[in-house]
Amino acid sequence: MRNTCWAGVLLLLLGGPALADRLLVYMDLEQRDHLKAYGLAFWLLKQGAPVEWLLNYRGGSFLMEARPDLVQEAQIRGVSGALISEGQAAGIRAEIEEGNMDVVRLEKAPRVAVYTPLGAKPWDDAVTMALEYAQIEYDKVWDPQVLQGKLADYDWLHLHHEDFTGQYGKFFASFGHEPWYQQQQAEYEAQARRLGFAKVAEEKKAVARAIFEYMRQGGFVFAMCAATDSFDIALAADGVDIAAAVYDGDPADPQAQQRLNFANCVAFQGFALETNPLVYEFSDIDTSPREGRQISSAEADYFTLFEFSAKYDPVPTMLTQCHTNVVNGFLGQTTGFRKQLIKKSVAIMGQVEGGDEVKYIHGQVGKGTFTFYGGHDPEDHQHHVGDPPTQLALFPNSPGYRLILNNVLFPAARKKERKT
Repeated sequence: MRNTCWAGVLLLLLGGPALADRLLVYMDLEQRDHLKAYGLAFWLLKQGAPVEWLLNYRGGSFLMEARPDLVQEAQIRGVSGALISEGQAAGIRAEIEEGNMDVVRLEKAPRVAVYTPLGAKPWDDAVTMALEYAQIEYDKVWDPQVLQGKLADYDWLHLHHEDFTGQYGKFFASFGHEPWYQQQQAEYEAQARRLGFAKVAEEKKAVARAIFEYMRQGGFVFAMCAATDSFDIALAADGVDIAAAVYDGDPADPQAQQRLNFANCVAFQGFALETNPLVYEFSDIDTSPREGRQISSAEADYFTLFEFSAKYDPVPTMLTQCHTNVVNGFLGQTTGFRKQLIKKSVAIMGQVEGGDEVKYIHGQVGKGTFTFYGGHDPEDHQHHVGDPPTQLALFPNSPGYRLILNNVLFPAARKKERKT
């Protein structure tokens, strides 16, 4: 069953009576392309057919109706699977019922949006690369669309790597004299004026508030790298100038730290701002290597996924589905999150053992949720500005990228299953 010959199976399905009822797309170590398997599930949902997500069964497998067009699509995409009878499927469900496993029914393909600046290259962002490789459809939105309320058209939103504090990623010390940096600053300032804001920081905070409201009304938000902590910092600094003169032309409020409102934040509390404009850091939330801590490779820098009760905690279980519970680490402007600064209401899903560095968190805001994932690119340990794109065809079984795609399918789960 586990080493299906797709060519022979396809001929049987197309040329004669049905010999199987279900297609089991297993997601353990025998899967040839984990990332494209998510795209296959999305493709079937787009056709109006449901998908069963078998949580904790063979790495978080998918069970689908064995339609000839689906089998053919799996063959084209290079996704491994096995054709099984309804009786065999019933046996799998019985096995799931007895263990720390569960079945979640995915019903409708989520409408996906990526919040991304104009001119951004696909390889600037791991999520965009994952969507492209898995062949999952998405739209691009930017500040004008967000402020016009267009997010209501989407179920799931990724925040790219934007700096919501209006400090241009705090790249001033390293790249402040580079033409690309100066051009970006000029473009951002012009856009802020067009949208009716005196400063970029004010515009970005308004965007952060709009995204918060989208989340509160039921939207699903996913963010990586600098978009994670800078989003919460922007919410906490509502009405407070935290940007130095090199970013907005006037000094920051000398009482900025005291005026932060942590109640506005979704994930973090009690953090201290990094007010020096020459330091490549927003606050002490981030755990990026510094103060003598050096990591030489991804293998030496790893984090562990937590195991949750599939039947009682289906949401974090969905988001941590993987064929391994140990994931190679990767750096970013925001590499991870200090555990003591994470709100108690937030679920910790991945953590570096033996320290206070948390890599992967999830929480609920109103009717919606957020998931924050530290680091820039799961298969590029130390990503630098201008580095070439990661070729995902070389990493079709990437555990780190699987976590991203878990989040993309998450909104498709039947509503009664989505509980925390």
